[in-house]
Amino acid sequence: MKMLPLVLGLAVAATGLAVQADEAMNDLEIAHTAYTAGGLDIRYAHLALAISEDEAVREFAATMIRDHSAVNDAAGQLITELKVTPQDNALSQALVEGAAAKRTELMALSGHAFDCAYATNELGYHQIVNKTVAESFIPAVTVAPLKELLESALETFRAHEAHAERMVAGLACAG
Repeated sequence: MKMLPLVLGLAVAATGLAVQADEAMNDLEIAHTAYTAGGLDIRYAHLALAISEDEAVREFAATMIRDHSAVNDAAGQLITELKVTPQDNALSQALVEGAAAKRTELMALSGHAFDCAYATNELGYHQIVNKTVAESFIPAVTVAPLKELLESALETFRAHEAHAERMVAGLACAG
């Protein structure tokens, strides 16, 4: 089974890079990619706390740190319990590379421009991640505890997407 083109969408939307998904991702690659995506969002949130003075943006960023850290901690516990090692892969590598470029772009901004760029990125990031987790990762995972973790995390990430959408509207970001 090949991963849905949605996985490519995650890399393209979040990083602007194309990734070849000729082979299906296994559970360990999916786990690594999901963990990586959460870690990258934590880094975006720390940047927002360092730059933004907008209370709504800062509150959202603190929520991202808390929630994504909790999910990644649960993933770490699961990895320890199952005695496995997540596998790096082309998608997780593309996410890291693209996130570095996005952070550079965000660090050049300040004030309302930063707030809107951060909020818009968070909305798009969560839309793509949520779709990827729901339509590609969860159906492909074969280990029940990992599937349960992804399903639980998806509920949280859908709330993040709704929160990001409200934040973008509240900031009156153009486009």
